[in-house]
Parts: sequence; C-alpha cells; structure tokens
Amino acid sequence: MGRREEMVERIKKLMTDIEHIRNIGIVAHIDHGKTTMTDNLIAGAGMMSEELAGKQLVMDFHEDEQERGITINAANISLVHNYDGQDFLVNIIDTPGHVDFSGDVTRAMRAVDGAVVVVCAVEGVMPQTETVLRQALKERVKPVLFINKVDRLINELQVTPEDMQKRFVKVITRVNKIISKLAPQEFKESWQVNPEKGTVCFGSAYNNWAISVPFMKKTNITFKDIYEHCKNNDQKTLAKKIPLHEAVLEMVFHHLPNPKEAQKYRISTIWRGDPESEIGKAMRECRQDGPLAMMITDITIDPHAGPIATGRIFAGYIQKGMKVKLSNAAVENTVQQVGIYMGAERINVEKITAGNIAAVTGLRDAYAGETISTEGIESFEAMKHFSEPVITKSIEAKNTADLPKLIEVLRQVAKEDPMIRVEINEETGEHLISGMGELHLEVIEDRIRREKKLDVETSPPIVVYRETVTQKSPVMEGKSPNRHNRFYIEVSPLEDNVYKAIEDGKITEKDLKNPKELSKKLVELGMDKEEVKKPWAIYNKNLLLDCTKGIVHLNETKELIIQGFKEAMDKGPLANEKCTKLKVKLVDAKLHEDAIHRGPSQVLPAIRKPIYAAMLKAGAILLEPKQNVFINVPQELMGAVTKEMQSRRGQILSMEQEDEQIIIKAKAPIAEMFGFSGDIRSATGGKAIWSTEYAGYEKLPNELQQKIIKQIRERKGLKPEPPKYTDFMEP
Repeated sequence: MGRREEMVERIKKLMTDIEHIRNIGIVAHIDHGKTTMTDNLIAGAGMMSEELAGKQLVMDFHEDEQERGITINAANISLVHNYDGQDFLVNIIDTPGHVDFSGDVTRAMRAVDGAVVVVCAVEGVMPQTETVLRQALKERVKPVLFINKVDRLINELQVTPEDMQKRFVKVITRVNKIISKLAPQEFKESWQVNPEKGTVCFGSAYNNWAISVPFMKKTNITFKDIYEHCKNNDQKTLAKKIPLHEAVLEMVFHHLPNPKEAQKYRISTIWRGDPESEIGKAMRECRQDGPLAMMITDITIDPHAGPIATGRIFAGYIQKGMKVKLSNAAVENTVQQVGIYMGAERINVEKITAGNIAAVTGLRDAYAGETISTEGIESFEAMKHFSEPVITKSIEAKNTADLPKLIEVLRQVAKEDPMIRVEINEETGEHLISGMGELHLEVIEDRIRREKKLDVETSPPIVVYRETVTQKSPVMEGKSPNRHNRFYIEVSPLEDNVYKAIEDGKITEKDLKNPKELSKKLVELGMDKEEVKKPWAIYNKNLLLDCTKGIVHLNETKELIIQGFKEAMDKGPLANEKCTKLKVKLVDAKLHEDAIHRGPSQVLPAIRKPIYAAMLKAGAILLEPKQNVFINVPQELMGAVTKEMQSRRGQILSMEQEDEQIIIKAKAPIAEMFGFSGDIRSATGGKAIWSTEYAGYEKLPNELQQKIIKQIRERKGLKPEPPKYTDFMEP
C-alpha cells in the first residue's frame, strides 16, 4: 500500500472519532507565510519531502498562483498526525491574504473551528491581519498565533535578543487588543493568546522550525540557542531539533477545540432555527447519527464531474446515492460522490460524518452559502462579507461564435466565486463582471482564458457608484397606465443605526418572517413606532414599509409592489446605478377591485415612477466607494507619499512613527487609485510597503456630481442629462 492510500485509510478511521478531529484555517496578511507553513504540516504528515517544505507551496496548485506567488483560492487538505502516541485528523484550509480575495477567508471561517493566525515578525500586525481575525471571531472561530520569519529579524535586521523579545510582545499585544475588541463577550478573556499558556509559537516556516514555551521545556532549546543557530547560518539543525509541524500541531491539539466542543457555542450564532428541535440538538452535540445538516462554503467547477460543493457537516452524515434537500433553492438533488481533499486531489470515500469537511458532487443547484439536509431545515445564517464588488469591466468573446460559451462560463464563474457579480444584459448584449479590485478581475480574466479555454476582451475597469437621497421627499403619486390604480409614495434617507445594522448582518431579509420582532428591533434602533408596523422588504440596504390603513386588495398586490420597489432599487434615476440607504414608504393606495386590472404591467411602473420622482425631489446624489490605504515608509519619504495621496483626493487620517518608519493611514476614492502601485513605487524608489481595505461608500463631492453622472449615463447609452422629477409624473 502506497503512502497516500495508507493516509486515506487512517483518515477514514478517524472521521468518526470527534475528540481527535481539528478543523483549522491558516489566516494572515499577504506574504506572511501561510502557504509556506501549511507545507510544513503536509511534510510532517509524510506527504511530501521535508527538504521541499516551504519551497514547494503545495497548496498553491493553480498555475496563476504559482506565477504570481500568492494564494488566490482557499485550498483544503486532510492529514493525520500522530502526537504523543495518538492519531489526530487535521482538516486544514489554507486561505488567501490579499484583500481582493478576502471573501474566500469569510467562507473558510464558516467551515473551521480554530484559526492559526500567522504574523510576520518583521512587518508585524498589518491591516489584513486585523480583517482576517475579525472574520474568524465573527464566526466564533478560536485563534492561536504563529509569529513567522523570526530568522529574518536576527539575520537581516540584526536585532538584539532584547529587541527581539520587545517585537514579540508588541505583536502579541496588538493581536490581543483585536481579540478583546472583536471576540464574543464570553471569550474576550479566555481567547487571549499567551506564550506561557502555549497559544503562541515562534519560528521560520521557510526554514521549517518553530518553538513555543511548552515546547522549549520539552526540548530544552531556548531563545538563546535559536539566536545562535540563526547567527551561525545553521537553521537545518533547528529544523531537526524543533520541527515546525510538531510545535504548531502541539498548540493546535491542546488549544483549539474539537468539533463537538466548538459546535456547542458556534451553532447559536450561525443557525437561527429552534435550538430545542431534533436538528438543533443534533448540531449542538455534533451527532453523527442525527439528521444531516451541512453548509456549503465553496463551489468549484470540475470539467468532468461538474460542480463540486465543499462544506462542513454539522450533524448526521452524507454518502453516495443519498437524496438531499437544498433549503434556499428548495429543490432535491442526489449525491453522486463524496470525498476528502488532499490539496489538488479529491479522494472519494464511502461516507463522511459530522465534524468533518466534505467534497460533494451531484448538487447541481448548490452555491456557496447553501444549506443541505435530509429533512429540509431552516437555512444557516448568510455569511457576512466585509466588502463588496466595487470595480466593473465589460467582457466580450473575441469570436462572436463563442457568445453562448461566454454566457455559460460567466455563470460558472459567478457560482465559483460569490464575490464576483455578473450582469448579462440581453438587450444591449453587454456583459459586465464586477469584483473586489483590479487584481481580482485580472485573475478571473486569466482563468477564463486558461482554464475555460475562452478568448475574451475586456474594457478598462470602471468604478461602481450608488444612488441615495439627502432629505425627505413630499408624497408622490404613481398612476398605473390604465389609470385604475394609484400609489402614494414617500422616500427619505434610512436612519444611520438601521443602515449599520443591515450592513453588519444584524437585520436581514430573514427577519421579515417575523414582522413583530423586526418592528421591535427597528424601534430600538430609533425609528418611529407608527411607521414600522408593517416592514415589507429589505433589499440592497434599503427598506420598504407599508404605512397604509385598511386598503382593500392591498395584500393581493403586495408581491408586485415589492417587485417594483426592488426594480427601482436596482437602477436609480440619476445614472441607473444601484440605490442604497433609502427608506421607501407606501402611504396610501387606490386599487381597482378587479384583479385583471392590477397585473404586473399596471403595478410595476406605478411603483417605480413615484419612487424615482420622490428620490429626485429628495435631493438624489451619487455615493462613491472608498478604501483605506495603509503605507509604511521611511521618514524622509513621507512628503512624497502624502503628495501622492493628496493628488488622488485622498485624506490623511493619521501618521504614527515606529522606529525609522512612518505609518500613514489614509482614505481615498477607489476611482482615483488605478495605477497607484506603479506611482507609489516610483515616488518612493520602491521603499513603501502598502495595503488597502474596503471602506464603504461616501458622498461624491458636489463639484463632481454632475460630471460623473453625465459620464456614467453616456457610457450606458442614456441621454447625457439626468431626468427631472416631472419626467416621472403622469399629467
């Protein structure tokens, strides 16, 4: 039996031994060494040569990942490690560190119970470190810390042993500050990382060694020894005496929870069904004989097997031939195969039980975020992403004959990556693809050409804006084309607290199922008790309220009114961009008694038009997407950086000095940030380290409103001048 077959047999045996399973995610800022560290864990399990660990980057198996030298997709692997004579099954997800791929991190965090947070000893805690930690803590995933690249502190920065300790303390303090700010209340204290307790490891993933305080006691190796070995260029001895996988896995096995422990406190956050129901209890106890409950966190399209759904099983088991229900799509599918991941390979097994991560084929209608069960259960909570697609390109096939293939490929791409939005406009024949940033879209284009074998052309990137209002509108009347129905609508800005609650996922469309509870929440957030009695729709962070009294036939028309509201929110009056932060109130209506006169062709325009007229009366404006920009630069180059930021309408928010470096935090419009990496490189002679994070939408300056509206309208083939409110009023 070969090494791989033997590993698969050991994995199968351990799948049902919940106490000895660990589901972990490796998370960090870009280039801090996640994939290099994962290599070590793979080598430690005997699945690759130890010499190559840290150099081969096994989990970056896509061609573009190897070329760019970064992780683009979260990759899974299951391994068995023996610790103190006991076998443990470790399901690992290696996640991307680049901000454009942070959606992958969010989805991976739903599948795991613990996270190894990797921080580079030289760069310290970076913005994306905070973002990935926030994503983990929001999903109640317990963190431990690995401080990587310690050898570089000694050899390149020539720090003294005292300075080295100071740097470690600084990193640990920063990480703990984030944990105490963002961890769930009951874990703010107990999840703090602490070297004495063994929840912090130090090492060099590239050179295959690591140490923790308990591991020092075990091996009698001290920081002084490590310092000497690094100084004498003898890290090979360290790799033999204190192999990275042993130190890190000891930390994982002792301090990260098994699925049974974790599900006790995780289920109430990620699933809102009845905790006392059979399925509720089965999930809390991680019962492997209970009814199936699985959540899909990732979809990839295999050219031979079709969609492969990867996800975490929280209760029951899944096996070949089983009929399963998809909660959101409300359909039934038959499972064709179930398997586990060994990096790039998928190995089929008979059955996979609760507490494990499974790869399932045969679920044609599934997408990331879908709930799979045998009995049809309440869906899992939607995963809350911290940013949204803000950059768009139009994409077309070079050969007209490839048009049907392009549409098929774009649908696949949208399924594989929930952070990509695809808009296929049948009328204009234009296809739009939106992503998190320039790199995100570049990677998707590359993959369409390479993996989907399709030659495409794209436009230069364009930024996505939003439309909103600045004040309350008067009540506007909308008449149906047949003049038999009238709707009276008022629009105003949505209260900040409510908008924030929707943005943070504290209020979702699911809450509409229980209007009384939702009304109570809205009143607590500062809305008027009278207006929130009948909340009808939450869409794109906009709210539709029914404020009418005693209108006959209104309920029969409700679905069409909601549809009209959604259509208006998808394309605002100024520039056909999506609307956000609006409160739309239906205050009165007059309806024809005969349903035949209240069809879609009558109701939809009679809802859209008064919403548009009301928005234009309420001071409609454009909002632009912004990003925070963090730049580390030597002090003497500070002027060059601030000048560069100011030329891009950036505001400098803060400057802090750290040793010889200045850390500048700024905020800038995404529209002005194209080409920034080349410009900042030449302005600082390549000495600036910088990163960005999404910072939401803010008002576009007044002096730019008309210019940008005109540009967008012309690009979309609309009349250059935006409409007036009278254009939407019936005479």
